[in-house]
Amino acid sequence: MTTDAPTDLHALATELLEKATSEHAGRAGRTLAHPVDGLRQTVIALRADAELAEHESPGPATVMVIRGRVRLVAGDRTVDLGAHQIAPVPDRRHSLHADEDSVILLSVAVPDRAPQAD
Repeated sequence: MTTDAPTDLHALATELLEKATSEHAGRAGRTLAHPVDGLRQTVIALRADAELAEHESPGPATVMVIRGRVRLVAGDRTVDLGAHQIAPVPDRRHSLHADEDSVILLSVAVPDRAPQAD
């Protein structure tokens, strides 16, 4: 779904954080409808002490903290991020840990889609 309507990140963050605190995994997310080809943005809420376990990099990406505090860990390197801070996602296996109830915006550059065959 693509839309030009603005997204209220404050309201979405509140909604997802409420859902994350009731989920067993301690997280909830929503990929934003986005009219820009080549960009995927996902808002992810994490309950305090929840994590996104170690995983491969999704491609060129950044993480911006909307609320809370998180740690982005890749090997022996840790980047601490607080509200309104942004950092590149390492181009290698990494994890994300919430030090307190947190909401992030993950922005990923995705490859152009292949043209559809007629």
